[in-house]
Amino acid sequence: MFRKLLFGSALGIFLGIGTGAAQVVVRVAPPPVVVETRPATPGPGYVWVPGFHRWDGAAYVWVRGHWVLPPRPRAVWVPGHWRHAHGGWLWVEGHWR
Repeated sequence: MFRKLLFGSALGIFLGIGTGAAQVVVRVAPPPVVVETRPATPGPGYVWVPGFHRWDGAAYVWVRGHWVLPPRPRAVWVPGHWRHAHGGWLWVEGHWR
């Protein structure tokens, strides 16, 4: 009984992780990036994360850029971007390096 419960839990976790990594291929090319005016930095150490177009399942929606504090000293923000692949467009998530 315990083995079945453990196996079922592990399988559920595995499937949950797998679906989180799934990417959707968008057949419509993203529009040009919106040129934003950066507001003043809220304080020392903040990094600007530029805006991007997000696919909502039916159309692209602009997500405005914003200021954030890096998670660690000397961290660099690598912006997300749309990459042409598999007959459509894939979103490559932004991340800290």
